[in-house]
Amino acid sequence: MLSNFHTHTYRCKHAFGTEEDYVLSAVRSGLSQLGFSDHAPFPDQDFGYRMDYSELQDYLDTIDSLNNKYQSSIRLFKGLEIEYHPEYTDYYRQLLEEKGLDYLALGEHIYHSRSGELKNIFFAESTDDVMDYAENICKGLETGLFRFVAHPDLLFINDLPIDENTEAACSMIIECASKNHVILEYNANGYRREKHLYPDGLRHPYPHPFFWNKVAKTDIQVIVGSDCHTPEQLYDNSVESARESALQLGLKLTDSLFY
Repeated sequence: MLSNFHTHTYRCKHAFGTEEDYVLSAVRSGLSQLGFSDHAPFPDQDFGYRMDYSELQDYLDTIDSLNNKYQSSIRLFKGLEIEYHPEYTDYYRQLLEEKGLDYLALGEHIYHSRSGELKNIFFAESTDDVMDYAENICKGLETGLFRFVAHPDLLFINDLPIDENTEAACSMIIECASKNHVILEYNANGYRREKHLYPDGLRHPYPHPFFWNKVAKTDIQVIVGSDCHTPEQLYDNSVESARESALQLGLKLTDSLFY
């Protein structure tokens, strides 16, 4: 069974294609399940690179309409990729219980440092920042509100050494996912990014074997996510490379968030 639960649309302002464009691409590629997970808005805060809050209802209504239109060809799910901020816990519940979302994907980009400062994992300045990132993910998973963690090893996008903080951060995320029975995503978008010379060698920014070899020693379920930003990326060579790599690592792959 082919599926994808990490799908972005034009609404997030850094992707292209309408919801229907992605549905048609998924049908052509033979997917049986497609989950939309555009970057979620917050009602009173703009963290950038996401849909406006005023678009949220139309996004959900559009997916419902397409689900009816293409129900004989594919099953669609309503989701959002969103960061965890404890002050928005009621909002996450509202999205699931009142707005009718099928799932939330924890995609930690903007996070709280221990000093209370908002930081972006794309611009971590030290491995202390990496620890803060991991702690925020764990706090989010403990709420039970998130179905999977998107690109949990995104921390490796930075030019930082693999030190004791890095290892502790990876172990923390993995242990929290295991304890809370949360799926981890093996993210194909890292393969679309060019290789770069990092302190540990020439590689794609993620997925990183240092993280995933640890996951392979656990019973955590792993799902391959396209993290597509154009319809053409929905099931491309990067997704196939990610699936092949995940299998070679011995990860426990699942094809669906729902059974």
